[in-house]
Amino acid sequence: MEEKGEVMRRSKLLAVVLALTTAVFILSVSVAVPVLLRPFYYAHIGVLGLEEKTGLSREQMVQAYDEVMDFCTGRAEEFSAGILPWSPSGRAHFVDVRGLFLFDLRTALVCGLILLGWMLLGRKSPVRPHRFLGHGFALWGSVGLWVAIMVIGGLAALDFERAFLLFHAAAFPGKYNWYFDPHTDGIIRILPVDFFQNCAVLILLLIALQCAGCIWLDLRQRQK
Repeated sequence: MEEKGEVMRRSKLLAVVLALTTAVFILSVSVAVPVLLRPFYYAHIGVLGLEEKTGLSREQMVQAYDEVMDFCTGRAEEFSAGILPWSPSGRAHFVDVRGLFLFDLRTALVCGLILLGWMLLGRKSPVRPHRFLGHGFALWGSVGLWVAIMVIGGLAALDFERAFLLFHAAAFPGKYNWYFDPHTDGIIRILPVDFFQNCAVLILLLIALQCAGCIWLDLRQRQK
């Protein structure tokens, strides 16, 4: 039932924009969690037996990881990796990683502000988003994202290492400095593929939970 006697207009374009904003927000926030949640990496040191495999102490690995992540998240301007060696090409790769991480964090912030602004001010707008098949934009943004993630995640699950290589080729086109030599870029010794695979699982889980929440809220609102 329309408010104010059918005075309000329904915009399909607005619905699509808000649905895309919702999807991008969920994705960028989910990616940001393993980037910012450093205890997630710390827990892998013991689980993966990295002290035995690398000959480094837990403290040395934590220091190296923290320094690299401080650089990648913009908390430090100079690159360092604790006691681990690094090469100019290795540093150049982390400069690229820093750009991606900061882009993701800024995207999450911008999309979050847009959605928050709509939640606070949208009720006063004479234009409302169209409800496709009677559902709101958050549901459609969540469904679209989840379908895309399921397809990509399903393909990655078949061969994660190949998917890992394809991701780097797509994220860093024309560059091969992410092929690290452990003798010249020691950070790769404490970042095994298993850790990145678990990061992907965490991201998928966070996306699933957020999408499920949006869908549940939409269905609950529709019932009311």
